[in-house]
Amino acid sequence: MLFLSLAVSAQTDGYPERPITFAVAFGVGGSADRMTRLMARYIGEEIGQPIQVINVPGAGTLLGSNYLLNRPHDGYTVLASGFSPYLINTILDGSADYSIDDFAYLNFQWYDEDLLALSRRSRYPDFATLMQTVREKPKTVRGTVVRGSGGHLVARMLLELNGIPQHHLNLVAYNNGGKARAAVAGGVVDFIIISAQGTESIRDYIAPVAVVSDRANLEWNAPPLPEVLQTMDMSVPLIPGSIRGFAVSAETRRRHPERFDILAAAIQSALARPEVQEQLQRAHIGGRWVGPDASLNTMRASYEIFRDYSHLLQLQ
Repeated sequence: MLFLSLAVSAQTDGYPERPITFAVAFGVGGSADRMTRLMARYIGEEIGQPIQVINVPGAGTLLGSNYLLNRPHDGYTVLASGFSPYLINTILDGSADYSIDDFAYLNFQWYDEDLLALSRRSRYPDFATLMQTVREKPKTVRGTVVRGSGGHLVARMLLELNGIPQHHLNLVAYNNGGKARAAVAGGVVDFIIISAQGTESIRDYIAPVAVVSDRANLEWNAPPLPEVLQTMDMSVPLIPGSIRGFAVSAETRRRHPERFDILAAAIQSALARPEVQEQLQRAHIGGRWVGPDASLNTMRASYEIFRDYSHLLQLQ
């Protein structure tokens, strides 16, 4: 209600007077693109101007992020992206000359948690047995992740923080999820840690162990990872998985706080519409409203974990 009232009072400056561009930092047809194109119509209706969706893919969201920061800071350009881990990785690998504080996060709409699952062809009956084998019989167990992902970091931290040498595990890091999922479905590897979204296609070939979250995933009947690890006297920091949402430049919010509030209110109102939630659910797209403050806090927490343990992602 605060955002809605702010939006009404802010309209006195005439904003928005023309269409607003939502720049997607990925190609056409990807998850962030599908989320943005579905939401565009309804955000446009709420804000009173059409939303134009363009794609600026490349370099792990670097091109899309720079596109936003190089546009006028007037509230007419919004970035739709995967902020964690993709934007974070562009900062930590040194390719970006921006920081997480150069963005003002409107809403993190889609939290795609990582799923930890065994291949049904694996010889290991449960995850405890698998991890015991990793500890005691080096190079016996094979796992897979997507390179640079939250799942990649979780796999490395499982070893690092629980006294298991990294070389004990044969960890295969693929550059895309399709190859990683094919490997675990075919029994080439024993387990996988990967985004739950998109893994439905191999549901019959895997046995869910846990979801990397502090709450259970009912769709997969998977308990939270801390609960599973507690029974094994193990622990790791929780990474919130792939996070997709919307942001403007921090300079835009500084110069035009009322326009930032209008955009946030429009997204909140669109997500509150039952027909929007129905369409998002049918398309298996997240539809959560958390708002600017919670989005910023999540981004900072995720960045700190990746920063503190990013050296593990450089291991071969």
